Amino acid sequence: MQLASKIKHYLFNAFRELFVYNHNSLEFRAKLLALILCANENIKEDDFLIIKKIGMNIYINDDERANLLMLNTKELVKKVRENNGLDIDTLVLNIQKELKLMPRYAKKIDIEPLKELLLLSHDRDVISYQENMIEFLQTLKDETLHEKESQIAKDEGKII
Repeated sequence: MQLASKIKHYLFNAFRELFVYNHNSLEFRAKLLALILCANENIKEDDFLIIKKIGMNIYINDDERANLLMLNTKELVKKVRENNGLDIDTLVLNIQKELKLMPRYAKKIDIEPLKELLLLSHDRDVISYQENMIEFLQTLKDETLHEKESQIAKDEGKII
């Protein structure tokens, strides 16, 4: 069973843009979660279960998409930890760039689930840093929704 899961994860990882519906949206959410997680240097494997729970709430009990969100988040966190071409500043820049290209993604910045990640740390400095990141994301969301209101409406009209 474990081997089948690993093979499935490998295939989804290799071909996720083909297999995963709205892959870019899922990856955007993973970047948001990874941004908050990476502020905490003491991330445990069990912490990713909270990501899965958040994914189950976002994707209304769709276990596959929740797993993909968790795996994408884990992959991003690993890249930041290993300094593999990604760091917190780059994540922020990527989020900002994606919002410029797809302003409707601002609606995907849900602050309450991000606050759940604050419970994973007991270090006051880390929590303060994470709170600042969440505040930044809220401001970014509000500004994008306000400034790009007409573009978002047009984009959503194309989707529906």
